[in-house]
Amino acid sequence: MTTVVPTSEEDPALSVVRFTAEISWADAGPEVAEPQVTSLCMEAQQCMVAGRWLDLASLMLTSADLVFSKTSEKDLECIFTVICNLVKKSDSLDEALEMAKLISTKITQQPNDKPALRLKIMFNLYNLLENSYSRFFVYMKALSLAVDGKVTEHIVPSFKKIDSFLNEWNVGVQDQRELFLSISNVLKENKSSSKESFKFLTKYLATFAGEDALTLGEAKEEAVRTILEFVKTPDMFQCDLLDMPAVAQLEKDAKYAPVYQLLKIFLTQRLDAYLDFHAANANLVKGYGLVHEDCIAKMRLMSLVDLGSDISGQVPYALIKDTLQVNDDEVELWVVKAITAKLIDCKIDQMNEVVIVSRSTERVFGLHQWEALRTKLATWRGNITNIINTIQANKVTEDGTQGLQGLMIR
Repeated sequence: MTTVVPTSEEDPALSVVRFTAEISWADAGPEVAEPQVTSLCMEAQQCMVAGRWLDLASLMLTSADLVFSKTSEKDLECIFTVICNLVKKSDSLDEALEMAKLISTKITQQPNDKPALRLKIMFNLYNLLENSYSRFFVYMKALSLAVDGKVTEHIVPSFKKIDSFLNEWNVGVQDQRELFLSISNVLKENKSSSKESFKFLTKYLATFAGEDALTLGEAKEEAVRTILEFVKTPDMFQCDLLDMPAVAQLEKDAKYAPVYQLLKIFLTQRLDAYLDFHAANANLVKGYGLVHEDCIAKMRLMSLVDLGSDISGQVPYALIKDTLQVNDDEVELWVVKAITAKLIDCKIDQMNEVVIVSRSTERVFGLHQWEALRTKLATWRGNITNIINTIQANKVTEDGTQGLQGLMIR
């Protein structure tokens, strides 16, 4: 961060007022400019003596737009470092919040003019604040500035720390919704961040748990968007959307019920169900920007995962062929695709034309999956207990045999 070094005994804040005033009145001529500059400096001094830091901040920001257009970036950073430091002067956290609002609002008014520098100033302001809500407010303004100024690459790295930020900010549900949705919208613009965008969308939808029908209605559009993002993303095969109230409300919605049905097919059914759905809703699928061939490819993989979850773990080639509706020579190709996508671990028995699955990904993880996991753990626990008992029994037998041998030797 740039440090302002005073070259005289004059307070840095007063130096900034004088500097910005001289720039503002430079074209008026000395006879007009000098009295105006003196008047502004006297007003600034009065604010400082009286501890009216909010008024001083307002005074210093009066010519901010003009200063941005006529000052170098280095000088601008110095000026706003001094202005931002005013939030440390006040003993009132409420006044500091008002100053933060005033400063951040002024900085973000012209987002296309030196946006990266403006964002840097916002980050400096954020770090100077002590009040948690003040920090949240400035962060949201910075996020908006990054979007409007097309410099989101400077703020995206901070998204990894959002959970710790939220613990610090301690903001309400409404603020959390605004934050999650804003972040998701930023990430949506970058195709490589589609999974991260989806993650923040689901965080947004999760905040509606326990809400009434009227409030849930606010999330309908985003619930539809989240479903479509899941269906579109070729390498996303698992989610817990079905259990979310914000999504479940779509099941009986006159307009969006088919979208919910589509999600249910992708998470709980197989390819034949999707093909039946498409036959009845081809225009809807196309209207939502879904590519039928891509949906088929994803459903084939998800259907294969479903086959692999069978308790026997053995899936015949013929069953794969029929379920995925592919040719004989394509069966192994789709199994390899599923392995590559880390959806299953298996061995391919070409001689007997069977796939032996040792692990398969669960498309959803609800009550049924927890019960199945509990059963598996109980079985494993029993097996381990039996192994331990067998080892101990063998050890007792071995020790007894060695003891008898000792008696015979003596």
